Amino acid sequence: MSDSLADYLGQVPIFSNLTLPELQTIEKYMFFNKVESGEFVFKEGEKGDYVCFVMHGALDVIKLNQHAQPVVITTLAKGSSIGEMALIDKLTRSASVRACTASGLIVLTRKGFEMILKLHPEIGIKILKGIASLLSINLRKTSDKLAEFMPPLA
Repeated sequence: MSDSLADYLGQVPIFSNLTLPELQTIEKYMFFNKVESGEFVFKEGEKGDYVCFVMHGALDVIKLNQHAQPVVITTLAKGSSIGEMALIDKLTRSASVRACTASGLIVLTRKGFEMILKLHPEIGIKILKGIASLLSINLRKTSDKLAEFMPPLA
């Protein structure tokens, strides 16, 4: 992979605290994947063992509502990541992700992440902090959204 991939990764929030040499180190554990418009990256309920970073294109995150109907909960563009929890837990995917345009993704598998942790623990810790920060931000957004639907206290 080229230096341009490391430059791109530096724009992804999870990796924002890594230096260029650290980004060049971790790019060796990643690969590029292309998805066509309408193609699923993964589906809700599937086993998850990788995270994707959107290099170009757009992805819809789809969740089943209480009536088992699919709804788009967000659309992700360049610089976004999807599936971060798969690096942390071994649970199934909590939502489906489908390309709404042809998209290019950088993929980091759990195995690749575990190799980073083993061989480059300082970098692994920085990535874990980035994931924790992103998950915290997402949880705060979800809590705010949920509060909109809750009845006020008496």
